[in-house]
Amino acid sequence: MPNPPQMRTIKRCAVVGGGIIGVAVARELANKLDDAQVTVYEKEDRLAAHQTGHNSGVVHAGLYYEPGGLKAKLCRRGVELLQEFCAMKNLPYEACGKLVIAQTPGESDRLDNIFARATANGVPGARMLHGEQIREVEPNAVGLSALHSPETAIVDYTAITNALAEDVRSSGGTIRLGQEVIALEQQGSGVVVTTKDGGEHYDLVVACAGLQSDRLAEAAGEAATPRIVPFFGQYFLLGKEARDQVRGLIYPVPDPKHPFLGVHLTKRIDGEMMLGPNAFISFGRESYTWSKINVRDVLNYTLFPGFWNFARQNLPSAVREFQTVVSKKKFIREAMRFVPSLEGATILPGTRGVRAQAMNGDGSLLDDFVIARRRDTVLVRNAPSPGATSSMAIAEYIVEQALQDR
Repeated sequence: MPNPPQMRTIKRCAVVGGGIIGVAVARELANKLDDAQVTVYEKEDRLAAHQTGHNSGVVHAGLYYEPGGLKAKLCRRGVELLQEFCAMKNLPYEACGKLVIAQTPGESDRLDNIFARATANGVPGARMLHGEQIREVEPNAVGLSALHSPETAIVDYTAITNALAEDVRSSGGTIRLGQEVIALEQQGSGVVVTTKDGGEHYDLVVACAGLQSDRLAEAAGEAATPRIVPFFGQYFLLGKEARDQVRGLIYPVPDPKHPFLGVHLTKRIDGEMMLGPNAFISFGRESYTWSKINVRDVLNYTLFPGFWNFARQNLPSAVREFQTVVSKKKFIREAMRFVPSLEGATILPGTRGVRAQAMNGDGSLLDDFVIARRRDTVLVRNAPSPGATSSMAIAEYIVEQALQDR
C-alpha cells in the first residue's frame, strides 16, 4: 500500500499588513509553526496606522450577526482571546456595557429580532429592558425599549497590536516597516513577495491589507471585485462637563433602509466620550482630513459601476449622513434622541476613520468576513466590524485552514 503524500514543510511565511489582524496572524503562525521564519510587511512607519488605529476601540459581544456565520463564530471566540491576552499583557480592558435603544414600535420589533440573534450567538448577560428599566443602566437615557449587553467592552487596539508584535519579535519573527508590497507572484511552489527593494520567496503568504485588500488581491491574480470603496467616519468628543452623562455605550437600532448605523455614543478607554461616527464617501482610502484628496482612489470608485448602483439605491441615506457631515448641531441632535440632557453640551473634533467597505458590482455590500485562498496565498478580502474584536480568532481560523490544506 503506497505511503500517503508528505505535507510540504513551511519554513518561511510572510504577512502583508501591520494592522491588528495581520500582526495577530503573524503571532499565530509563529506559535503554530516550529522553527518557521515569519516576516510582516507594513508600508507605513508604524503598526496600526489605518483602520486599527482609527476605530472606536469597542470589543463587540456578537449581538447582530447571523448565527452560524463567520462573524458570529469568530466574534465570540475573538472576545475570549482578547480578554485572555489583555489580562496576560496587563493591558486595559473595560466591560462598560452597551445599550441598543429603540425609540419607536417598529424599532422595538427589530430589536426583538436582534435579541434573538444575540441569544443564539451565546452573548453573555444579554437582556431586554423596557421604559424606566433603561435608566437603571443609563440614568440619562430614554427610549421605548433597549437591549443591554453588559459585557460589551472597550480597549486600546493600537496597544494590543504592539503587544502582539512584541510576541512576534520574541519568537524570532521580523517586522519590516516602510515596506510596501507591490506584487505577489505564485511560483511552482511558494510565492514571491515584491517590494521596491526586490523580491523574496516564501512558502506561505497571508495578505491582510485592509483598505488596499482588493488591489493586493488583484496583484495576486484574483478578481478586482469585490472592490474597496472608502467611507470616512467622523467622531466628535463630548466636552468635559458632559462626559459623565453616559456611563458606557449607547447605540441606535440598525435600520435596514440604511447601510450604516448612524450616530451613537461610545466611551473610550482613556475616559473620553465619543459621538459618531457618521459615514460618507471619502476622497481617499487613507484620507483623514478634508484637504487630503487621492485622485487615484477617487477615480477607482467613480469609474466602478457598483458604486453608482449603491448610490442610486441609498440616496436617502446619503442625505441623512451628509447632514451630520456639514452640521455639528445635527450631529449632536442625533445623540440627544437617546440622551436629551446633552442639549447645550460642547463637542470637540475627534478622530476620523476610513472604513474599507467591500462592494460588489451590483452595489451590494459584503457583510460577512471573506477569506480567499489562492494556492500558497491567503487573502483577507473583507474584515469589517467586528474585525478588530475577532482579530485573534481570524488568525486562528486562517492558520488552521492554511495548515489543513497542506
